[in-house]
Amino acid sequence: VQLQASGGGLVQAGASLRLSCVASGIISSINVMGWYRQAPGKQRELVATITSGGRIRSGDSVQGRVTISNNNVKNRVYLQLDRMEPEDAGNYYCNVEYASGISAWGKGTLVTVSS
Repeated sequence: VQLQASGGGLVQAGASLRLSCVASGIISSINVMGWYRQAPGKQRELVATITSGGRIRSGDSVQGRVTISNNNVKNRVYLQLDRMEPEDAGNYYCNVEYASGISAWGKGTLVTVSS
């Protein structure tokens, strides 16, 4: 599978971040797609994921600010994070998980928040 992310870059504090990720290659058995992030010196953490059935899981630090959705084919995921804060800066990683439990990661997308 190949994961191609778009969006990110420089975002003003208080504005919204929009990311999308499309999976190509073997997509028929994708079970979960979503985003994780990692700030310098910190562990990678969950932002939000969505299953093929529409079940959503989101991280504690983005509760109430995050929206995630997928397309009908279930190979593209969209993320919106509102009211961006400096603490939201970092590398954002797209992730897919197959029904087999195998997962794959995209290259990180750097997000910088200007105050």
